[in-house]
Amino acid sequence: MLAERRGARIVRTRVEVQQQTAVGDAMVRGLVRAQLGLALRVALTVVCLLGAVPLISHLLPGVAGVTILGVPLLWIGLGAGAYLLLFAFAWLYVRLAERNEQDFTDITDA
Repeated sequence: MLAERRGARIVRTRVEVQQQTAVGDAMVRGLVRAQLGLALRVALTVVCLLGAVPLISHLLPGVAGVTILGVPLLWIGLGAGAYLLLFAFAWLYVRLAERNEQDFTDITDA
């Protein structure tokens, strides 16, 4: 009897999402809000980290003068470090976005 009720609930929840009822719409809006919040947090973090490089250059002029093999250290940081930073945060974003979607799927299947 419990399995029948659980199965009926899964079907009902999926139907509410598919038919865009008020409950289904609220669930989808919750997922979209979670994904938007995640995207904004990741983007703000990346902007702050990359924006710190010119700030460091301005506040610490000695760092701006450091060179490695004739290339300024800040250029190396922006050239190589920025790509590694962007790759790391892109990977993190995808993992967390997939987790949000999995949580949504778990709710609709529960």
